[in-house]
Amino acid sequence: MAIFFVAAEVVAGSAAWLGRGLSCVCVQRTDSDASNSFDLTLAQEECLHKLQRRIDVPYDSSIIEHQDALRALWNAAFPEEELHGLISEQWKEMGWQGKDPSTDFRGGGFISLENFLYFARNFPKSFQDLLRKQEGDRSVWEYPFAVAGVNITYMLIQLLDLEAVKPRNLVGATFLKFLAENESAFDLLYCITFKLMDHQWLSMRASYMDFNAVMKATRRQLEKEILFEDISRLEDLPSYKLLSR
Repeated sequence: MAIFFVAAEVVAGSAAWLGRGLSCVCVQRTDSDASNSFDLTLAQEECLHKLQRRIDVPYDSSIIEHQDALRALWNAAFPEEELHGLISEQWKEMGWQGKDPSTDFRGGGFISLENFLYFARNFPKSFQDLLRKQEGDRSVWEYPFAVAGVNITYMLIQLLDLEAVKPRNLVGATFLKFLAENESAFDLLYCITFKLMDHQWLSMRASYMDFNAVMKATRRQLEKEILFEDISRLEDLPSYKLLSR
């Protein structure tokens, strides 16, 4: 899975994000992390394997299901505007780097598109608020919604150590308890994280060059909340309250 985020430049009065230069904020493993392995229940193992299969699916623009999902994302984002094609300048309105979103999905795979759709369908108000930057005192140079979303998917996969046979950190092991109770836990955590990231963005009065610092702050806060002793489900996370339907 490619790391893809960070350098930016200003072109014609707008922030142009260069995916090739964007550095993902990932978990820094230590030697002790590598030696840790948490025992899982059978249900947790099955849920992990199912989620890993989702993670392994690349976005493929030749697959009808993927094409339909991309169209569904456009319709959820801009229901009042007809999409002229899966390759179109219109996609830049959503914060993709170019006219073909498939090139940006390489960083997160098909699951990143599924995350977007889950967010749009289950928390439409928060989705639209973030897409249209409707809350708070915004920066002149904002982060691009779509590219940020793919990076959040990638960051969560790294944070939760989801590509390992078994989680090697406590955050990942704790998450699998949530996943065993709710098969949509990863998608829900994505929504929470996106909203938390925007909350951090506003709190830090950030601009586009601060995106990595905002992502680091988001990751630290998310780790902290997941490990709270009184959290038995994702809906108990303090940041869940930021979401609106």
